[in-house]
Amino acid sequence: MASEATQPPTGPTTEKIDPDYPLTQVPRHARRGIASLMVVLLGFTFFTPTMFAGAEIGAALSFNQLLVVIIAGSALLGVYVGAIAVIGARTGLTTVLLARYTLGRVGAKWADLLLGGTQVGWYAVTVGFLALIVSAAFGWGDGAIPWIIIVGSILMGLTAYYGYRGMEILSAVSVPLMTILCVWVLFRALDDTGGIGGLIQLEGSGAIGWGTGITIVVGTFASGGTQVANWSRFARTTRDAWITAGAAFLLANGLMLGFGAVGGLVYGEPDFSEVLIAQGLILWGVVLLLLNYWTTNDNAAYAFGVAGAEAFNVASKRPFIIGGVAVATVLALTGIYQQLETYLILLGVFIPPLGGVIIGDHVFVWRKRPLPRFEEAEIPAVRWACLAAYVAGVAVAWITNELGIGVPPLQGILVAGLLVPIFESLLQQVGIDQRPRSVAAADAAGDPDAHRDDLTGDRSEEGRA
Repeated sequence: MASEATQPPTGPTTEKIDPDYPLTQVPRHARRGIASLMVVLLGFTFFTPTMFAGAEIGAALSFNQLLVVIIAGSALLGVYVGAIAVIGARTGLTTVLLARYTLGRVGAKWADLLLGGTQVGWYAVTVGFLALIVSAAFGWGDGAIPWIIIVGSILMGLTAYYGYRGMEILSAVSVPLMTILCVWVLFRALDDTGGIGGLIQLEGSGAIGWGTGITIVVGTFASGGTQVANWSRFARTTRDAWITAGAAFLLANGLMLGFGAVGGLVYGEPDFSEVLIAQGLILWGVVLLLLNYWTTNDNAAYAFGVAGAEAFNVASKRPFIIGGVAVATVLALTGIYQQLETYLILLGVFIPPLGGVIIGDHVFVWRKRPLPRFEEAEIPAVRWACLAAYVAGVAVAWITNELGIGVPPLQGILVAGLLVPIFESLLQQVGIDQRPRSVAAADAAGDPDAHRDDLTGDRSEEGRA
């Protein structure tokens, strides 16, 4: 089934190349060490709205239920994100470019819209929470919230505009300070409830079940975690990518949920800003939260900038950062941040199956075959096998969430990933092979593996990872 080859972006003689490589694989000379990647990903996952989500869960569950939900949800998220991080490091490609291989040139536009759009939504949620906390801290009232949203949104977009280096510097400052706030909240909550013994005796409202709780946990970073390849592609080895993703999304994200959940459980308050007020920390916490919000939105803006660059085949992410920040500002002004729980559940249903098909494609289809270089790849408009697997995964996640059966995100990931080889085999049995291949391989006489200069063919370095 022939299709036109994916073309590289406009040459260097006509357009300046973005140093963050949004439309090509990251070359070896631009890869970074584990410390640099760890700082950036920790800055991403030290995310105060995660504490808001934790507070909502904490106010609804008992301590024992809470512990199970946070551990199970964080473990699921960590393994899922770690797998995508390894694929990103192995190929040097962003998640949306990986989606082009998996879903096809046109099919990948859904990934652009889903991943870029949800990051715009997260940007809006985050700047909305910033406005609430700053307004409460200084007693400015609700009238100041729109102005804080506008000013804060513009300032937060600036560091993402300057790329990976800007995120690295900001994260190095914010992560230690946010750790101080988290520990502060935990110890104040324990002191107010009589220590660990008092905490264990507390019962939540029972407003949500454990399956919904896990869906919310996964939803906190379903979008950002699926896009971890945007950052792990800078890793020097797959081992570095796996370690940093696990530390950030399993441990750091789990701790952020836990800190927020303890506050919600102790004070019976699902709004984390109210927890800070109850502890008398709002004025001291606002500076630390400001840095944290800035770091998180920095990464979100970077992600929707990269998604926009892929969607429109433009070699720079910067125009899409500007446009995304503008849209997010409007969304924040409409009050989207007030629907956090519903938003997280939807993310936990629609996004994990996308990661599932990417993982399934690389595990089952590309494990023993070279992945063609992006600029030389002949990619079909739609890879129907993978698209059908994604739709099936979403359907399973949606139905099981509505019926309260099991863990919807996990079920969506497994169904989507496992159906990829099954649907691929069915198509091949009727003579249809939609797997992308290099132009050189297509021109070789009947040898689909003739072109070996690919993204994954040289295993010498990665094999030691």
